Amino acid sequence: MAASGASASFAADRVGEVGVDWTGNDIVVDAVQDPKVQGITCHVAYFDRGVIDRLRKGNWFEDPSNSSIACRQTGPITIGDIDLDEDGEEVFRSGLSLVWKSLVVNRIYDKKNDTLIYLIHSREVVEGSAKMAISTVPLFNQQVTWTEGKPQ
Repeated sequence: MAASGASASFAADRVGEVGVDWTGNDIVVDAVQDPKVQGITCHVAYFDRGVIDRLRKGNWFEDPSNSSIACRQTGPITIGDIDLDEDGEEVFRSGLSLVWKSLVVNRIYDKKNDTLIYLIHSREVVEGSAKMAISTVPLFNQQVTWTEGKPQ
């Protein structure tokens, strides 16, 4: 998610970029690896405003909060020392504006249903955005290695 001069907290690999109009606006697709859960890849899609659109509409430094996420098992699953709290743990963050807004992916473990939940949303300094999406990776009946032992 290095588009728009943003820097990511964790590595993302750009795997696609689709132009949507003549002003240079794109939909970008990045592959994000969970740094504490091997074998899970999340594909994140987000809107990247082009230079012409920025010049035409102003608001030069900010991209929209629209985003989507899909996470799947892409190899053997090994889960490290993850945060098991209700609010989960930040897996990925990237700026959508120079200062005010960032795109965030959090991982939450649903112990009752033995499922990893990945939530994508934007975070703003003044107020949060209601735009969000989730993706789940069920662990039930899967061969999963827990390096710290499976939570009971």
